[in-house]
Amino acid sequence: MGSPEGIVSLLKQYGVTKPISTAGPMGADLQKTKELEKFLVDSGLYETNEEAAKREEVLHRLEQVVKSWVKQITCLRRYTDQMVEDANAVIMTFGSYRLGVHGPGADLDTLCIGPSYVNREEDFFFTLHDILANMDEVTELQPVPDAHVPVMKFKFNGISIDLLYASISCLVVPEDLDISDISVLHNVDEPTVRSLNGCRVADQILKLVPNVEHFRTALRCLKFWAKKRGIYSNVTGFLGGVNLALLVARVCQLYPNANPSMLVSRFFRVYTQWRWPNPVMLCPIEENELGFSVWDPRRNPRDRTHHMPIITPAYPCMNSSYNVSTSTLRVMMEQFQYGNKICGEIELNKVHWSALFESYIFFESYKNYLQVDIVAADVDDLRAWKGWVESRLRQLTLMIERDTLGKLQCHPYPREYMDTSRQCAHSAFFMGLQRKQGEIVQEGQQFDIRGTVEEFRHSVNMYMFWRPGMDIYVSHVRRRQIPSYVFPDGYKRPRPSRPTPQMETSPKSFHEDEVSGAEHRERNHKRKHDGRVGVNQNVVLKKQASSPPTDGLARSNPCQGSGDMSVDLSSNKIDELARIQSPEPECASNSSVITSVTSGGGSPEDVGSASVSGCVDDNARGVEGMINGRFEDTTYGTDSVIHVENVVAPKNEVLQEAALQEQLEPNALLGMVTDSKAGINSETLEKPVIRHALFVTIIFIVAFQYVFCLYAFLCDFICNRRILSVTSTADAVCIR
Repeated sequence: MGSPEGIVSLLKQYGVTKPISTAGPMGADLQKTKELEKFLVDSGLYETNEEAAKREEVLHRLEQVVKSWVKQITCLRRYTDQMVEDANAVIMTFGSYRLGVHGPGADLDTLCIGPSYVNREEDFFFTLHDILANMDEVTELQPVPDAHVPVMKFKFNGISIDLLYASISCLVVPEDLDISDISVLHNVDEPTVRSLNGCRVADQILKLVPNVEHFRTALRCLKFWAKKRGIYSNVTGFLGGVNLALLVARVCQLYPNANPSMLVSRFFRVYTQWRWPNPVMLCPIEENELGFSVWDPRRNPRDRTHHMPIITPAYPCMNSSYNVSTSTLRVMMEQFQYGNKICGEIELNKVHWSALFESYIFFESYKNYLQVDIVAADVDDLRAWKGWVESRLRQLTLMIERDTLGKLQCHPYPREYMDTSRQCAHSAFFMGLQRKQGEIVQEGQQFDIRGTVEEFRHSVNMYMFWRPGMDIYVSHVRRRQIPSYVFPDGYKRPRPSRPTPQMETSPKSFHEDEVSGAEHRERNHKRKHDGRVGVNQNVVLKKQASSPPTDGLARSNPCQGSGDMSVDLSSNKIDELARIQSPEPECASNSSVITSVTSGGGSPEDVGSASVSGCVDDNARGVEGMINGRFEDTTYGTDSVIHVENVVAPKNEVLQEAALQEQLEPNALLGMVTDSKAGINSETLEKPVIRHALFVTIIFIVAFQYVFCLYAFLCDFICNRRILSVTSTADAVCIR
């Protein structure tokens, strides 16, 4: 039964198309909305009254500062006393605060609107900057004048503030300025238009949704989800606050009478089926005589290259998600599918809302990563330097896609990590790497990204505020080499041991993550000359490794790496890229770049291994086995449709039982023959039978050991020849 507001929404069309459904919530939907709202409250997504009052106080204090600043500039410009008295500036908010979905500790996005004679370059970024720098309430002041939208970042009484500036074409800014009036855009430059549109877009969004409160609850929920799943960052190429608000608003238009739980579910249902690059628009694109460029792929060739157009509703209409790349769109589509699956289970009462917000385990989803270490002399320098590098990380993703023709996919993770044990100020970002799904792996194929990394570093070093000590290091790390400081508890979760029968237990456990390549070869060499237990173990593991994963498991992980490939990060120019291979002792990355072979073989730590004790990945989510003389990692992520923990263990047990049966087969057959001899006393045959069985077993073991050693020797010989055949790839990085 619809509410009066729902009945009204039936008479009005929201958006550029008719709604998909005008159905209202049922009893189950109302109950799930209550559960969702309770979960959001329990998760601490709403700020307290005290925090809200503090924000209001900070806004009021900031407005006093900018009004005094404008009067000071007016006086310096030698205007009349009346002009100085009338001089004014206003502070407006935008972003999550203006939309009403901000939470505790969220940044406060603010816009200062001043008169035409107060400019951004000198007055805002120098005079106002000096005023703020001398205030005790202001800390961590960081100007970013060369950003797409110039901004000044700082904390005011502990509240993080992003302050923009817009100079409009009037001598006196009215206190009751109507920001939605298009006249504010007359005679202003494009950075000013982009600054003003933050407020104008937020107002338009609230006007174009059928139910503001339902929109706010759904948006708050989906922002929390996007942060948990690692896809909330506009600067990195994912979804920012405005992008996500526009997507949610469009779903509200398509389901005008839906309540928040329905909107969240429909969000994933809609965008898993959305045919990108078809644009998401809340209203028709408006043309105007002011002449500003609007998003139009028919006229603007650059607009045709956008992968995920999400168009702002205020003139001039722009694509708010131009940062999205092929790789980041792929990651977001995988997460949409994950959310759609979980919401389907929530509707069937199989799981609770908490299942939707499980954190994405980034460092278990890929086998290979790029690590970008950012260092500076002190914390203040690092803050400015890190902001610049982070804004350019998207370019590294685009460059890798361009130089590898899209065959090497990147997953930049929008979270920074710090190694507090270093003597210098440090911050690190990571990027998952994998070959594009479905690509044919060619023997010896490599991805040479030396020039790509060099070009990226060159662009980063163009920073106009560079200071001594600011530097950047790019290195390749495998999953097993991820530094410990990225994990919540400072160390990796232990891998559970695979259950094995008693007669197969070896005196020492073998973990691939903990043993270097030399130790691999040494232990494997010793294992060749082990006794009976070693042979039995090799037979079992060989049979396990020879069984490929089922198709269902192979398809279950959307982020699984595919195939063997090599990425070359080496360089002959020591003065420019030496830091990539051998960072400085104090500030460089702890993880070294691995030299490796081409795609035909494994890395030095992997090749030449005759056998390896299989190990189950974290929480039994994957199995590392040996296939064709090299390691193939078939780790399955937490987002798999099939729960691997319910599949892997039974499979291993079956393999072990089959191998044990093969080892015990001669004795079993002998027992059957003995029991079938009628009239013969078993005691008279006991000793001869035991001696005969022991003799046969020894012969079998010796023969098998000889064959197996020959096989291992051939594998070592072949792999070593491959290593020696590689030329000019001393610093190649193998991504398998």
